[in-house]
Amino acid sequence: MKLSEVLVKPILTEKANAQQEKLRRYAFRVARKANKLEIKKAVEDFYGVTVVDVNTSVVPGKNKTRFTKAGYVQGRKPAFKKALVTVAEGETIDLYASI
Repeated sequence: MKLSEVLVKPILTEKANAQQEKLRRYAFRVARKANKLEIKKAVEDFYGVTVVDVNTSVVPGKNKTRFTKAGYVQGRKPAFKKALVTVAEGETIDLYASI
């Protein structure tokens, strides 16, 4: 798998921001087929930091329902893989530079 296909996008939530400040842990949405070694190499290449640890989890899809003029619309959100990447002491990743 190409390194450019491994990282989909960073996850920017309140919980992820709190972990960035306290634990130097950054959350990324990654490709489902990517393994921990590929994720580590991709983060090190794209952001120029030293990765200490990578934790992954597959977030299951959820059923969603909303009410419209035509009645109830039901659908399903897709499942995705999430990676929590811990960087070395004293290093940071600026995720807001590209916004």
